[in-house]
Amino acid sequence: MELAGKRVLVIGLARSGLAAVKVLLRFGAQVTVTESKPKEQIKELPALEALGVEITPQTPDVFEADYDLVVKNPGVPFRSPMIEGLQARGIPVITEIELAYQVAAPQHYIAITGTNGKTTTTTLLYEILRRAFPGKAHLSGNIGIPLCETLLESGLLETPGHYIALEISNFQLVNIDRFRPEVSVIINLTPDHVDFMGGLDAYYRSKVRVYENTGAGDVFLRNADDPVVTEYTAAYPVPCDVWDFSLDRADTAVCIRDGAITVHGEPVLPLSCIRLVGRHNLQNVIIAVAAAKALGIENEIIRDAVAAFTGVEHRIEFVREKDGVKYYNDSKGTNTDATITAVRAFDCGVILLVGGFEKGLSMAPLKAELAPVKAVIGYGACGRRLTDELVGPDGIVVDDLPAAVAEAVKLAVPGDTVLLSPTTSSFDQYTCFEERGDHFKAIVNAL
Repeated sequence: MELAGKRVLVIGLARSGLAAVKVLLRFGAQVTVTESKPKEQIKELPALEALGVEITPQTPDVFEADYDLVVKNPGVPFRSPMIEGLQARGIPVITEIELAYQVAAPQHYIAITGTNGKTTTTTLLYEILRRAFPGKAHLSGNIGIPLCETLLESGLLETPGHYIALEISNFQLVNIDRFRPEVSVIINLTPDHVDFMGGLDAYYRSKVRVYENTGAGDVFLRNADDPVVTEYTAAYPVPCDVWDFSLDRADTAVCIRDGAITVHGEPVLPLSCIRLVGRHNLQNVIIAVAAAKALGIENEIIRDAVAAFTGVEHRIEFVREKDGVKYYNDSKGTNTDATITAVRAFDCGVILLVGGFEKGLSMAPLKAELAPVKAVIGYGACGRRLTDELVGPDGIVVDDLPAAVAEAVKLAVPGDTVLLSPTTSSFDQYTCFEERGDHFKAIVNAL
């Protein structure tokens, strides 16, 4: 990608936008940033203006100007009139992931997408990679570390041959062009982001883009247990080698056989090495193990990494026990299926806290899984709707998370579990699920 002297518009700053700006400046581009926030709220403003970056509000005239390239923040709707107008004029619109891929020296990318399980799987894979390739392994992408930032901090614009465990969302996939991972996976497909994508089919189709540029020598890991993944990979054929994996079958390339995760008939990891709990986490481990074997990593390294791995923050994370009541932070439960997974991890006595930004997801699938749930407390913008759909008048509705925890404390008795698993995003009251989860933990630890 030739960027020197090119006019580039960056839509939306945030962390990924800022990282993209730094990369663009590194290659001599003329950068304009258009941001919805007032200038006085942009803390990077003085530094950016000192570098010659133009900062503008998101007014129509900005999107009517001529550019050679547009880099879009993943959170900006790809169907918006401003984006469609730019594309109609033949101006390429990409996300920060695609920019990074095109300007970096050749690297080994392992792309992990899907509705749920991405963060745990990506983090575990990174732990394997850093043991296998010391000093050459990186964790990046939707997990909170922009790929452009990783490239700059680790010198990967010039140095090839590193291994990047990349969590990638559908927001980032909708505007790829050449991005080609060496190993890729769609962990699962369940309803999510219909508000952003305009429908389930568009959401699912965005996910299969993860393998569209792959070819000979690349590997796609296909979930043989997920009928939606099976349906969409059949409709959009995979152009590289496919390794099927399964929790239930023993005839797939990657499976469980005789108490071990087996890859192409070779026992790689005894199940006794796994410290994570839950069927969903067993699937995450299978995927990480399969990806590691696709990269040629030795079994002993894989075993040591898995045995040391205890999970990730904000995903069914134990916070503390107080007065016989256990508190779990599942702030990363941002859709119905994720919350179902969290609820299934407990047998009874669950006080479930749900709510946040309205995504329009039906609660019917979760309602069928409420056997372990003792009470539902809704909070935030969609707390009432979620509670009404789940338990009707038996639910409790409050304004915010502190009030929800306070109500849970009143209801809880020894042996109960208070579980924050919101079923939706955090954007009504927080900037991200991490901020929400950190706030929950602070509230609980202050009890």
